[in-house]
Amino acid sequence: MNKHTETTPTIPAVDLEPAARQIAGLLPGIHEQQLAGPTPCPDYTVRELLAHVVGLTTAFRDAARKDFGPTTDTAPDAALPVLAEGWREALPTLLDELVTAWRAPAARQGMTRAGGVDLPGEVAAVVVLDELVIHGWDLARSTGQKYEPDEGSLRVSLAMLTPSDAVPRSESIFGPPVPVAADAPLVDRAVAMSGRRPDWQPGD
Repeated sequence: MNKHTETTPTIPAVDLEPAARQIAGLLPGIHEQQLAGPTPCPDYTVRELLAHVVGLTTAFRDAARKDFGPTTDTAPDAALPVLAEGWREALPTLLDELVTAWRAPAARQGMTRAGGVDLPGEVAAVVVLDELVIHGWDLARSTGQKYEPDEGSLRVSLAMLTPSDAVPRSESIFGPPVPVAADAPLVDRAVAMSGRRPDWQPGD
């Protein structure tokens, strides 16, 4: 525990509300005929990406609460996610619960678990913020919608995705970084660091 305590000052406090609000705002613009369409995640259609977002939102909400069980113990690649009926109503509620859960001081204290992986609470908060930012972009790009994440969330996401000597890059989770110009928009740099092409279109 002391080891984690020594490293946590470098981990920023994060507020998930802006990124969660971005995703919730995309949902009304997703049409039923788009659910079978492709996404920048090669293994997921729009339907499956939405199901993945539902699953990760639930898992990290419970991780914040330290409410361990199937939602926190199951690896995200254990099975192809299935989108349940009523997702348009359920997901905004889950996102609100996620935001509230991570605002509790106890959420960032000590260890927690998500995706079957134990990790410090402060790290888990950054991981889920990155998931919201990048998958929000995935959903927006897949369904032809505008995406305007806040600068603070983008900077946290880019910092988490950028490999360092202390935190090497996991190629099993992220694809190889895509080269972009040094002065590219911040969202393009974050997306590229996650292994996605910023100019991806559904027809690609």
